[in-house]
Amino acid sequence: MEIVYVYTKKRSEFGRQCNFSDRPAELHVDILPDPSLAANFTVRDPCNVTMQCAEEMSEHEVNTERFESESRGINHVEGGWPKDLNPEDMEATIRYRKKVEKDEHYQNTIMQIAGLMEHCSKQNNATDIYQDFFDDEVEEEVVEESEEEPSAKTINVFRDPNEVKRTATSLSWHPDGNHKLAVAYSSLEFQKAPNDMSFDSYIWDIENHNKPEMTLKPVCPLVCLEYNPKDSHILVGGSYNGQIAYWDTRKGSQPVEMSTIEHSHRDPVYKVIWLQSKTGMDIFSASTDGQVLWWDIRKLSEPTERLVLDPSKKWNLDNALGAISLEFETTMPTKFMVGTEQGLVVSCNRKAKTPAEKIVCTYSGHHGPIYALQRNPFFPKNFLTVADWTARIWSEDIKESSIMWTKYHMAHLLDGCWSPVRPSVFFTVKMDGTLDVWDILFKQNDPTLSLKVCDEALYSIRVQDNGRYLGCGSQLGTTTLLEISSGLCTLQKNEKALVSEMFERETKREKILESRHREMRLKERSRSEQSREDEAKDADGEESTEELVARAETEFFHMLEAEKTKERNEEKERDMEKGVCEEKDFQEEHETNGVVASFTRGEISL
Repeated sequence: MEIVYVYTKKRSEFGRQCNFSDRPAELHVDILPDPSLAANFTVRDPCNVTMQCAEEMSEHEVNTERFESESRGINHVEGGWPKDLNPEDMEATIRYRKKVEKDEHYQNTIMQIAGLMEHCSKQNNATDIYQDFFDDEVEEEVVEESEEEPSAKTINVFRDPNEVKRTATSLSWHPDGNHKLAVAYSSLEFQKAPNDMSFDSYIWDIENHNKPEMTLKPVCPLVCLEYNPKDSHILVGGSYNGQIAYWDTRKGSQPVEMSTIEHSHRDPVYKVIWLQSKTGMDIFSASTDGQVLWWDIRKLSEPTERLVLDPSKKWNLDNALGAISLEFETTMPTKFMVGTEQGLVVSCNRKAKTPAEKIVCTYSGHHGPIYALQRNPFFPKNFLTVADWTARIWSEDIKESSIMWTKYHMAHLLDGCWSPVRPSVFFTVKMDGTLDVWDILFKQNDPTLSLKVCDEALYSIRVQDNGRYLGCGSQLGTTTLLEISSGLCTLQKNEKALVSEMFERETKREKILESRHREMRLKERSRSEQSREDEAKDADGEESTEELVARAETEFFHMLEAEKTKERNEEKERDMEKGVCEEKDFQEEHETNGVVASFTRGEISL
């Protein structure tokens, strides 16, 4: 059957046909100047006119419509048989073959084709089409590629198909082949999500950016999303309302099962990780409510285990640290690490006997929430943290300080991860939309490659297992697929040994500094104790002085009392002498009064 494509368009849509002819110029209208209209205008002086040294062209623009493609599959079956013949019936097909082979036309056709086939077979034997004739040049090209400058280029861009844009909060690569990318979309601004915001998250085929391959429909926006490394059809996600849900892509867009509200987290679930188990169905999740919960996705009615991140080890949820990132290494099945909102990394042991023993130790050094936490895939004792304005590399043996760190950037760092193929390379994304690629063997102070991916903030990053491609999720829901140069994703010569030496050297240096600080603290403590003893001795001396002062005061008061007593005795003596004098005066006065009275009586008698 011949397939014919017919494109139709109306003649009227092409516009009028242009007819050109040579003819002299004609004057149709001649408008003479009117001086009376000059009063309505103002002369512009000076008059600035921009000119360009180019021909004047007519304005013209073309905006093509966006073409959305959709993949369709066709199942081909064995053909060439007559309609009345059933190809699945072996006896009927054998009879039909014998009938055709007896036909003369069939034999003549086979003889003609046989000669052509023999000629092609001889050509194949004469020339090996799979032979590599330029092995030396290929090796030279590989050497040149390893020496090329670090670079990255954009392969594809996946945009949130909804009108109300949301943040691409989490990315997860398909475990088989890495040809699909699951993206979780959510609004992380508290109580600012619009009412008409979609809750959907998507699975994208990296070859098709027009339309998602599958839509996941949770009851609440997903903050994190992870593929099951053992079963690529199963995904688990953590919701903004604290619930855990899982999907089976063979069963549709709706979640297969969800955790109950009363047994889920109280805050958004920022990270879920699949555990190494026999069933391959165990996960654990972390949230800012201060809990780490273990789940079996076949029974999400309640968690199988619970850990409260209380640094005082009293299992008090009010004092718990909010978890925002998780790390689990399959080679260390009992250990896991938690990054908190308070800038602490909590190292935990799941198999401890008591809840208090599950929190082993803490690492402090950041000033804000730890958005990313990951062990080095080649050296699990060293891990990377991304928070505030820096990325830090730690050693498990050093708890007081990191062994290496980047400079303080002008923009906040929001996510980061190690390269899965190179132990010295890690990636960070910043709030100004920049992707930084660090190679600590090449440079420690500045990134090896800094690339402006978009204008808005980058919130998430995930590298493919082969280290060649990486995805970056932005604040407006745009996921950018980048391909980095071969030098950044190819293991260099002696790289493992050099990185191991570097980590050991920096760890020893920090140990020396830590012991030095410990000695200084001990000296300060001994000095403080000595000063306290001296103060105590001084305090004893001050007490003896106080006793002397008290004794002097008592003696002084005794002297005062003696003086007062003496003064009182003298006053009494004076009072007694004064009383005697007054009695004498009274008697003399009484005697004089008696003489005067006798004289007056004598005068009266006369």
